[in-house]
Amino acid sequence: MIRPNEGTETKANEPQQSTRKSIFLNLSLFQFLSFVRRGIFYTFMINYLFNLMQTVTYTALLGTLNMMASALGQNLLWGRISDRYKFKTRLIVAGESIAAVSYLAVFLVHRSLLDSHAGFAAGVSLIIGLSFLEFFWSMSDVGWASLLTDMTTSKTRGGIVGVLNFIASLGRMIGIIFAGLLYNDGEGFRQGTIFYIVIVMLAASTLLMWITSRSTEKPVGRTEEKAAKVASAKTSASYDGKTYKWFLASLIMLIVGAACVSQVFLLFIKLPEGLNASDAEMSLILTTWTLGGMLASLLCGWLADRIGKVKVILVGSVLAFLTPLLYGSASSIPTMALVYGFNGISFWTIQTVGFALAGDLIPEDRRGRLFSRYNTVMALSWGPAGLLVGGPLADIQTKSLGLSPYTAYVNAFFASSIIVTLGAILFAAKVARPKAKTA
Repeated sequence: MIRPNEGTETKANEPQQSTRKSIFLNLSLFQFLSFVRRGIFYTFMINYLFNLMQTVTYTALLGTLNMMASALGQNLLWGRISDRYKFKTRLIVAGESIAAVSYLAVFLVHRSLLDSHAGFAAGVSLIIGLSFLEFFWSMSDVGWASLLTDMTTSKTRGGIVGVLNFIASLGRMIGIIFAGLLYNDGEGFRQGTIFYIVIVMLAASTLLMWITSRSTEKPVGRTEEKAAKVASAKTSASYDGKTYKWFLASLIMLIVGAACVSQVFLLFIKLPEGLNASDAEMSLILTTWTLGGMLASLLCGWLADRIGKVKVILVGSVLAFLTPLLYGSASSIPTMALVYGFNGISFWTIQTVGFALAGDLIPEDRRGRLFSRYNTVMALSWGPAGLLVGGPLADIQTKSLGLSPYTAYVNAFFASSIIVTLGAILFAAKVARPKAKTA
């Protein structure tokens, strides 16, 4: 039996469904372009900086300063602006536009220093310029996280985030391939080719999100505004701040533990007393990590929506614990590739389902500020984890204790597993158990 208003409601919902599909398509294209761009620009940036500056320490500052600038921008400004003024797509548009102009300015300064034969200063200008750029670009991260959470529900969020992360991995692989063609022993950066390509892609991303903004940020009527305020009040009332803080604390340990040996691993597989991997073999091993992440992105979100996000995060944590322990016993390139592929599965499982779980825990009216904290935690994998934990741990053993690099690196892998274990225990005790009691 059809109720009197049922047909009307169905017709009214059709444009909304169409709009959501259009927004999801734009988000997918934006995600793809973003990671193609990052793959093109950052794959060889470390190599280029080292050629200019001839120091590993200063080169490693790029990821750390970028992370600090992003964290400051998101937590001090952009998250608060997003929550107060409900700007999401506008933040993305502004962030992408500022980034495009900043990339051009960074290149011009860098080029002028190269022309003055000041190679070290040119490297410093890139590090400072890209960190300054990241401060403003991080408004795009805040807007993206808030908008994506608005467009999904708790029952579908895991699967949708997984699909978008799969698209991101695919885009990154394509970007890395193009980076290999464009780098040309640094000429791609010196002549500006890579900068110009990235600027064009940023312009395309800006256009996409400007189109999206016309669908997502329209004036609402009084009835809809009242309903939105009621819904927001309900989600805020049910918000458990203590659980979210424990979630972030456990996530810090999981991410630091998993990412702190990323740079050490690259050195480990090249050791003559170990695998002594060639460049081609190293590329194969690294590719399996990305492929594992792509597989995980597709499956773990779907699985999380069915058996629960907490359980899937714990599975990812177990893999993050096991894989570093197996690095030292991998006696062949195919074996190491397989193990590292499972490590990619673990990392992307935690990242994908972690975002979905954060979306469940965060109330609508505080998404900007609280997702800023989540993004800051995830950004620890950019470089700080290796610079502050993995690198010093390996150096102390080789330089102060006199251990061989092989032994020192294997011990660093053990430390990685221990840190991940502590994070998993904290997550199980403070996040998994409370959610199980309230379920």
